[in-house]
Amino acid sequence: MAEGRQHSTEHTVVVAAPPHVLYELVADVTCWPAVFGPSVHVHHLERAERAERFRIWALVGGQVTSWVSRRTFDPEGLRITFRQEHSRPPIASMGGEWLFRSLHGDRTEIVLRHDFTAVDDAPETVRWISEALDRNSPEELQALARTAEFGHPAADVVFSFTDTVRLATDVKSAYDFVYRADRWAGLLPHVSRVRLTETEPGVQELEMDTVTSDGAAHTTSSVRVCESGQWIAYKQRRTPKLLLGHSGLWTFAYGPDGSAVTARHTVVLNPAAVEEVLGAGTTLAEARAHVRDALGRNSRTTLAAAAGNADAPAGR
Repeated sequence: MAEGRQHSTEHTVVVAAPPHVLYELVADVTCWPAVFGPSVHVHHLERAERAERFRIWALVGGQVTSWVSRRTFDPEGLRITFRQEHSRPPIASMGGEWLFRSLHGDRTEIVLRHDFTAVDDAPETVRWISEALDRNSPEELQALARTAEFGHPAADVVFSFTDTVRLATDVKSAYDFVYRADRWAGLLPHVSRVRLTETEPGVQELEMDTVTSDGAAHTTSSVRVCESGQWIAYKQRRTPKLLLGHSGLWTFAYGPDGSAVTARHTVVLNPAAVEEVLGAGTTLAEARAHVRDALGRNSRTTLAAAAGNADAPAGR
Protein backbone atom coordinates (compact mmCIF):
# COMPACT_ATOMS: atom_id res chain seq x y z
CA MET A 1 0.00 0.00 0.00
CA ALA A 2 1.34 3.45 -0.89
CA GLU A 3 2.74 5.72 1.80
CA GLY A 4 0.43 8.54 2.82
CA ARG A 5 0.96 12.28 2.70
CA GLN A 6 2.97 14.15 5.34
CA HIS A 7 1.29 15.29 8.55
CA SER A 8 2.66 17.47 11.33
CA THR A 9 2.06 18.27 14.98
CA GLU A 10 3.39 20.96 17.29
CA HIS A 11 3.33 21.06 21.10
CA THR A 12 4.64 23.86 23.30
CA VAL A 13 5.12 24.75 26.94
CA VAL A 14 6.58 27.76 28.77
CA VAL A 15 9.00 26.81 31.53
CA ALA A 16 10.42 28.96 34.33
CA ALA A 17 14.01 27.95 33.61
CA PRO A 18 16.82 29.16 31.30
CA PRO A 19 16.89 27.65 27.79
CA HIS A 20 20.37 26.11 28.12
CA VAL A 21 19.25 24.05 31.13
CA LEU A 22 16.35 22.57 29.16
CA TYR A 23 18.47 22.09 26.05
CA GLU A 24 21.01 20.03 28.02
CA LEU A 25 18.27 17.82 29.52
CA VAL A 26 16.95 17.00 26.06
CA ALA A 27 20.44 16.64 24.56
CA ASP A 28 21.41 13.94 27.09
CA VAL A 29 19.33 11.08 25.74
CA THR A 30 20.78 8.64 28.31
CA CYS A 31 18.62 10.21 31.04
CA TRP A 32 15.39 10.05 29.02
CA PRO A 33 14.08 6.77 30.50
CA ALA A 34 14.18 8.35 33.98
CA VAL A 35 12.91 11.79 32.94
CA PHE A 36 10.31 10.96 30.29
CA GLY A 37 7.40 8.65 30.99
CA PRO A 38 7.20 6.97 27.54
CA SER A 39 10.95 6.23 27.23
CA VAL A 40 12.14 2.80 28.39
CA HIS A 41 15.74 2.42 27.22
CA VAL A 42 18.28 4.06 24.90
CA HIS A 43 21.30 2.30 23.36
CA HIS A 44 23.86 4.43 21.51
CA LEU A 45 25.12 3.21 18.15
CA GLU A 46 27.20 6.29 17.18
CA ARG A 47 28.14 9.45 19.09
CA ALA A 48 29.87 12.65 17.98
CA GLU A 49 29.94 16.25 19.18
CA ARG A 50 27.17 17.44 16.85
CA ALA A 51 25.34 14.23 15.99
CA GLU A 52 24.37 10.84 17.36
CA ARG A 53 22.59 7.66 16.38
CA PHE A 54 20.76 5.41 18.83
CA ARG A 55 18.07 2.79 19.24
CA ILE A 56 15.28 3.75 21.61
CA TRP A 57 12.60 1.59 23.19
CA ALA A 58 9.45 3.45 24.22
CA LEU A 59 5.83 2.95 25.17
CA VAL A 60 3.58 3.93 22.26
CA GLY A 61 -0.12 3.30 22.63
CA GLY A 62 0.62 1.18 25.70
CA GLN A 63 2.99 -1.16 23.82
CA VAL A 64 6.80 -1.25 23.84
CA THR A 65 8.22 -0.50 20.41
CA SER A 66 11.70 0.46 19.21
CA TRP A 67 13.35 2.32 16.37
CA VAL A 68 16.70 3.84 15.39
CA SER A 69 16.98 7.62 15.33
CA ARG A 70 19.59 10.14 14.25
CA ARG A 71 19.88 13.53 15.96
CA THR A 72 21.84 16.69 15.17
CA PHE A 73 22.72 19.36 17.72
CA ASP A 74 22.85 23.13 17.38
CA PRO A 75 23.76 24.41 20.88
CA GLU A 76 24.22 27.98 19.63
CA GLY A 77 20.78 28.02 18.04
CA LEU A 78 19.28 25.90 20.85
CA ARG A 79 17.86 23.42 18.35
CA ILE A 80 17.92 19.63 18.16
CA THR A 81 16.61 17.78 15.11
CA PHE A 82 15.72 14.10 14.93
CA ARG A 83 14.76 11.57 12.27
CA GLN A 84 13.84 7.90 12.54
CA GLU A 85 15.86 5.70 10.18
CA HIS A 86 13.30 2.93 9.79
CA SER A 87 9.94 3.59 11.39
CA ARG A 88 7.61 0.86 12.60
CA PRO A 89 4.14 0.44 11.08
CA PRO A 90 1.71 2.11 11.10
CA ILE A 91 4.33 4.90 10.91
CA ALA A 92 6.15 5.08 7.56
CA SER A 93 8.46 7.98 8.47
CA MET A 94 8.90 10.27 11.49
CA GLY A 95 11.08 13.25 12.31
CA GLY A 96 11.00 16.65 13.93
CA GLU A 97 12.82 19.12 16.12
CA TRP A 98 13.13 20.60 19.60
CA LEU A 99 13.39 24.41 19.81
CA PHE A 100 14.19 26.40 22.96
CA ARG A 101 13.16 30.07 22.76
CA SER A 102 14.40 32.45 25.43
CA LEU A 103 11.69 34.59 27.02
CA HIS A 104 11.80 37.52 29.44
CA GLY A 105 12.41 36.65 33.08
CA ASP A 106 14.63 33.59 32.56
CA ARG A 107 11.74 31.66 31.04
CA THR A 108 11.80 29.41 28.00
CA GLU A 109 9.26 28.37 25.42
CA ILE A 110 9.93 24.77 24.35
CA VAL A 111 8.55 23.80 20.96
CA LEU A 112 8.38 20.11 20.03
CA ARG A 113 7.50 19.46 16.39
CA HIS A 114 6.86 16.16 14.63
CA ASP A 115 6.29 15.39 10.97
CA PHE A 116 5.19 11.95 9.88
CA THR A 117 3.74 9.85 7.12
CA ALA A 118 1.63 6.74 7.65
CA VAL A 119 1.89 3.43 5.83
CA ASP A 120 -1.48 4.40 4.38
CA ASP A 121 -3.51 7.56 4.58
CA ALA A 122 -6.58 5.98 6.15
CA PRO A 123 -8.14 8.41 8.66
CA GLU A 124 -8.00 5.87 11.49
CA THR A 125 -4.25 5.27 10.92
CA VAL A 126 -3.40 8.97 10.90
CA ARG A 127 -5.61 9.50 13.94
CA TRP A 128 -3.85 6.70 15.88
CA ILE A 129 -0.42 8.25 15.23
CA SER A 130 -1.61 11.78 16.01
CA GLU A 131 -3.25 10.66 19.24
CA ALA A 132 -0.05 8.88 20.32
CA LEU A 133 1.92 12.08 19.72
CA ASP A 134 -0.73 14.12 21.51
CA ARG A 135 -0.36 11.86 24.55
CA ASN A 136 3.41 11.51 24.67
CA SER A 137 4.56 15.00 23.63
CA PRO A 138 2.74 17.01 26.35
CA GLU A 139 3.83 14.41 28.91
CA GLU A 140 7.46 14.87 27.88
CA LEU A 141 7.17 18.65 27.95
CA GLN A 142 5.61 18.63 31.41
CA ALA A 143 8.33 16.27 32.65
CA LEU A 144 10.97 18.73 31.45
CA ALA A 145 9.16 21.61 33.13
CA ARG A 146 8.82 19.70 36.39
CA THR A 147 12.48 18.70 36.46
CA ALA A 148 13.81 22.17 35.61
CA GLU A 149 11.47 24.25 37.81
CA PHE A 150 12.52 22.82 41.17
CA GLY A 151 15.07 25.60 41.49
CA HIS A 152 18.00 23.20 41.83
CA PRO A 153 20.72 22.48 39.24
CA ALA A 154 19.57 19.64 37.01
CA ALA A 155 22.60 17.55 38.01
CA ASP A 156 21.43 17.68 41.65
CA VAL A 157 18.08 16.18 40.72
CA VAL A 158 18.93 13.86 37.80
CA PHE A 159 21.91 11.60 38.48
CA SER A 160 23.33 8.13 37.78
CA PHE A 161 25.57 5.63 39.55
CA THR A 162 26.84 2.09 39.01
CA ASP A 163 27.93 -0.99 40.94
CA THR A 164 29.97 -3.81 39.41
CA VAL A 165 30.65 -7.37 40.56
CA ARG A 166 33.25 -9.57 38.89
CA LEU A 167 32.43 -13.24 38.48
CA ALA A 168 34.65 -16.27 38.48
CA THR A 169 32.27 -18.15 36.16
CA ASP A 170 30.53 -17.40 32.87
CA VAL A 171 28.04 -14.57 32.50
CA LYS A 172 25.17 -16.65 31.12
CA SER A 173 23.96 -17.94 34.49
CA ALA A 174 24.17 -14.45 36.00
CA TYR A 175 22.11 -13.12 33.08
CA ASP A 176 19.54 -15.87 33.57
CA PHE A 177 19.30 -15.05 37.28
CA VAL A 178 18.39 -11.44 36.52
CA TYR A 179 16.17 -12.46 33.60
CA ARG A 180 14.22 -14.90 35.79
CA ALA A 181 13.08 -12.25 38.25
CA ASP A 182 10.02 -14.38 38.99
CA ARG A 183 12.29 -16.41 41.31
CA TRP A 184 13.61 -13.43 43.28
CA ALA A 185 11.11 -13.63 46.15
CA GLY A 186 12.65 -16.91 47.25
CA LEU A 187 16.25 -15.83 46.67
CA LEU A 188 16.62 -12.13 47.55
CA PRO A 189 16.03 -10.95 51.14
CA HIS A 190 14.69 -7.52 50.12
CA VAL A 191 12.05 -8.96 47.72
CA SER A 192 8.85 -10.34 49.26
CA ARG A 193 6.58 -10.71 46.21
CA VAL A 194 7.09 -10.84 42.45
CA ARG A 195 4.76 -10.95 39.47
CA LEU A 196 6.54 -11.30 36.12
CA THR A 197 4.94 -11.59 32.69
CA GLU A 198 6.62 -11.64 29.29
CA THR A 199 4.31 -9.78 26.91
CA GLU A 200 6.50 -10.67 23.91
CA PRO A 201 9.97 -12.20 23.58
CA GLY A 202 12.40 -9.96 25.44
CA VAL A 203 9.76 -7.56 26.81
CA GLN A 204 8.67 -8.08 30.42
CA GLU A 205 6.31 -6.49 32.95
CA LEU A 206 7.63 -6.79 36.51
CA GLU A 207 5.78 -5.92 39.70
CA MET A 208 7.37 -6.57 43.07
CA ASP A 209 7.22 -5.69 46.76
CA THR A 210 10.54 -4.76 48.33
CA VAL A 211 11.71 -3.78 51.82
CA THR A 212 14.51 -1.27 52.44
CA SER A 213 17.06 -1.51 55.25
CA ASP A 214 14.96 0.80 57.45
CA GLY A 215 11.95 -1.52 57.11
CA ALA A 216 9.98 0.61 54.65
CA ALA A 217 7.95 -1.40 52.13
CA HIS A 218 7.52 -0.36 48.50
CA THR A 219 5.61 -1.75 45.56
CA THR A 220 7.26 -1.03 42.24
CA SER A 221 6.13 -1.72 38.69
CA SER A 222 8.59 -1.86 35.80
CA VAL A 223 8.79 -2.64 32.13
CA ARG A 224 11.95 -4.48 31.09
CA VAL A 225 13.68 -4.99 27.74
CA CYS A 226 16.08 -7.95 27.54
CA GLU A 227 18.87 -8.36 24.99
CA SER A 228 19.77 -12.03 25.32
CA GLY A 229 22.99 -12.56 27.24
CA GLN A 230 24.10 -8.92 26.98
CA TRP A 231 21.89 -6.55 28.95
CA ILE A 232 18.54 -6.08 30.67
CA ALA A 233 17.12 -2.56 30.85
CA TYR A 234 14.17 -1.50 32.94
CA LYS A 235 12.05 1.54 33.57
CA GLN A 236 10.01 1.86 36.73
CA ARG A 237 6.43 2.88 36.02
CA ARG A 238 5.53 3.04 39.70
CA THR A 239 8.20 4.60 41.93
CA PRO A 240 8.60 5.37 45.65
CA LYS A 241 7.51 8.86 46.67
CA LEU A 242 11.08 10.12 46.85
CA LEU A 243 11.62 9.51 43.13
CA LEU A 244 9.93 11.06 40.13
CA GLY A 245 11.70 8.68 37.78
CA HIS A 246 13.96 5.64 37.90
CA SER A 247 15.52 3.58 35.13
CA GLY A 248 18.23 0.97 35.24
CA LEU A 249 20.48 -1.24 33.18
CA TRP A 250 22.11 -4.57 33.93
CA THR A 251 25.06 -5.28 31.62
CA PHE A 252 26.85 -8.61 31.32
CA ALA A 253 30.30 -8.62 29.77
CA TYR A 254 33.47 -10.65 29.35
CA GLY A 255 36.81 -8.99 29.98
CA PRO A 256 40.51 -9.82 30.26
CA ASP A 257 40.16 -10.19 34.02
CA GLY A 258 37.04 -12.35 33.85
CA SER A 259 33.35 -11.73 33.48
CA ALA A 260 31.52 -8.85 35.16
CA VAL A 261 27.99 -7.71 35.84
CA THR A 262 27.21 -4.02 36.25
CA ALA A 263 24.04 -2.44 37.61
CA ARG A 264 23.43 1.17 36.56
CA HIS A 265 20.71 3.41 38.00
CA THR A 266 19.48 6.76 36.68
CA VAL A 267 17.04 8.58 38.93
CA VAL A 268 15.08 11.82 39.12
CA LEU A 269 14.81 12.93 42.72
CA ASN A 270 11.61 14.57 43.98
CA PRO A 271 12.85 17.55 46.05
CA ALA A 272 9.32 18.29 47.25
CA ALA A 273 9.18 14.91 49.01
CA VAL A 274 12.63 14.92 50.65
CA GLU A 275 11.65 16.24 54.07
CA GLU A 276 8.35 14.38 54.10
CA VAL A 277 10.07 11.05 53.47
CA LEU A 278 13.42 11.53 55.20
CA GLY A 279 12.58 14.06 57.91
CA ALA A 280 12.69 17.81 58.46
CA GLY A 281 15.98 19.46 57.66
CA THR A 282 17.16 16.74 55.25
CA THR A 283 19.22 18.32 52.50
CA LEU A 284 19.14 17.43 48.82
CA ALA A 285 22.69 16.09 49.09
CA GLU A 286 21.64 13.81 51.96
CA ALA A 287 18.65 12.63 49.93
CA ARG A 288 20.91 11.77 46.98
CA ALA A 289 23.20 9.81 49.30
CA HIS A 290 20.18 7.99 50.77
CA VAL A 291 18.89 7.01 47.32
CA ARG A 292 22.33 5.94 46.15
CA ASP A 293 22.80 3.81 49.28
CA ALA A 294 19.33 2.20 49.20
CA LEU A 295 19.26 1.38 45.47
CA GLY A 296 22.93 0.44 45.41
CA ARG A 297 22.53 -1.94 48.34
CA ASN A 298 19.66 -3.76 46.64
CA SER A 299 21.61 -3.99 43.39
CA ARG A 300 24.70 -5.32 45.13
CA THR A 301 22.55 -7.91 46.90
CA THR A 302 21.11 -9.01 43.55
CA LEU A 303 24.55 -9.02 41.93
CA ALA A 304 25.97 -11.13 44.75
CA ALA A 305 23.05 -13.54 44.49
CA ALA A 306 23.56 -13.80 40.74
CA ALA A 307 27.19 -14.70 41.36
CA GLY A 308 26.24 -17.20 44.07
CA ASN A 309 23.68 -18.87 41.79
CA ALA A 310 25.96 -19.06 38.78
CA ASP A 311 25.72 -22.85 38.65
CA ALA A 312 21.94 -23.01 39.07
CA PRO A 313 19.85 -24.28 36.14
CA ALA A 314 19.16 -21.41 33.77
CA GLY A 315 15.56 -22.17 32.81
CA ARG A 316 13.46 -19.82 30.75
